[in-house]
Amino acid sequence: MRLVRLTFAGLLALAFTACNSNSSSETAKAPEATSAKPAAGNKPGASTGKKRLLFFGNSLTAGYGVEPDEAFPALIGDKIDSLKLNYEVINAGLSGETTAGGRSRVGWILRQSVDVFVLELGGNDGLRGLPLAATRENLQGIIDTVRRRSPQAQIVLAGMQIPPNMGQAYANDFKAIYQEMATKNKLVLIPFLLEGVGGDRTLNQADGIHPTPAGHRIVARTVWAVLQPVLQ
Repeated sequence: MRLVRLTFAGLLALAFTACNSNSSSETAKAPEATSAKPAAGNKPGASTGKKRLLFFGNSLTAGYGVEPDEAFPALIGDKIDSLKLNYEVINAGLSGETTAGGRSRVGWILRQSVDVFVLELGGNDGLRGLPLAATRENLQGIIDTVRRRSPQAQIVLAGMQIPPNMGQAYANDFKAIYQEMATKNKLVLIPFLLEGVGGDRTLNQADGIHPTPAGHRIVARTVWAVLQPVLQ
């Protein structure tokens, strides 16, 4: 399976350090989740003759706390290989990323065009209670950049939900952002990335936020159900 994992050592200093508010624990583990080397003989952006499927997200995409080949983007790559689809998978997940951080780096990521762009961001914004208007604006900025840099790309938006720690109204409005953005921009929507995983202690690590390998397998099935028609 040809899985390219981009290195963001120069960006880590600018990134937020946790998918939750516990910055010290994420800081200790983030390098493993975000700086894995590309597959042997393959450099990021190198021409492989394959179409590019890029996952752009935070620690959920990066595979925080699990082995790189256990994270859902790698599992999607395995599925693609088993079906002999003409795609390479690029994991551009960065632990601790917010929509603002994603908006600032997406142009750098898209130095090479992509064919399918899976956007998984916003969870950190919601957990920190950031203004929803800013989250909405940043997601739109990322979408606009993708369409400017890779106008042929199909964009898939991964929906997210948060617990009502910031109040039920905030949680409801946060959830609604994803359907709103998908409808406005005519995107393919994964209604809830963590369907069947979020809130289940047996499928999440000790922090209650990041999936275990078993949780990632369920996430991969959720993503694949939406992504397969796009790829085929």
